[in-house]
Amino acid sequence: MPTVFRYKGIRFFFYSNEGNPREPVHIHAFSNSAEAKFWVLPEVRVADNAGFDRRTLVELMQVVEAHRDEIERTWNEYFS
Repeated sequence: MPTVFRYKGIRFFFYSNEGNPREPVHIHAFSNSAEAKFWVLPEVRVADNAGFDRRTLVELMQVVEAHRDEIERTWNEYFS
């Protein structure tokens, strides 16, 4: 599970086995008590959430948007 970056103690990563066929580019966010999945393309949006409140999800979406290029680059390098 490659970690792409961390933000306020939340780890942003993707799973090494992303299904067959592989799902489109996305990122998971994990803290001690919550996990969410965000689609990155064509726009950042929440795919799944278990434990993050609405305000935090909005903040995390902004963080994912700010790191979109890094996420996409890391994804492509890893899965190429």
